[in-house]
Amino acid sequence: MPTSRPKLKVIVTRRLPEPVETRMSELFDVELNTTDTPMTVEQLADAATRCDVLVPTITDRIDGRILARAGDRMRLIAQFGVGVDNIDVQACVSRGITVTNTPNVLTEDTADMTMALILSVPRRIVDGVGAMQSGQFAGWSPTWMLGRRIYGKRLGIIGMGRIGAAVARRARAFGLQIHYHNRKPVREALAQEL
Repeated sequence: MPTSRPKLKVIVTRRLPEPVETRMSELFDVELNTTDTPMTVEQLADAATRCDVLVPTITDRIDGRILARAGDRMRLIAQFGVGVDNIDVQACVSRGITVTNTPNVLTEDTADMTMALILSVPRRIVDGVGAMQSGQFAGWSPTWMLGRRIYGKRLGIIGMGRIGAAVARRARAFGLQIHYHNRKPVREALAQEL
């Protein structure tokens, strides 16, 4: 009769989308941070000693102090986020801990939010919502909440990586002139597109 392996112990440092938490709970022995508040250094160090897999977010600093106390159980840090600047990757490598992240998952969403913010300022969206919610809207007039157009304006983008390029594509569709700085030349197809 085959023996079943025990489920991996996974500790998640912040609340994740409900479907993710549900699926993780089906597959692993999961400990969720239901308070959704950042863990302290002590809590992170304690978690590192008790788990096979730690799932931090970009706001959790996983440095040498925490890793030194981790013991030998933790084998994987699965970052819920694109970057790993908050993790001492070299210390992880020296301890045999694999570090993963989730590249590309937020590129389009981040670009959407960037465009929403770009549009909200000149078009006075926050002011308009506030006026509507406070009952100050008395009806349309030619100059009420006029704001400014963005068509034909210049947008400067620092860094033409995945997110910068996605913002540039959206901004171009709004008629903005795109100016950018990147550490290395961008792909020819992208340069032509801009």
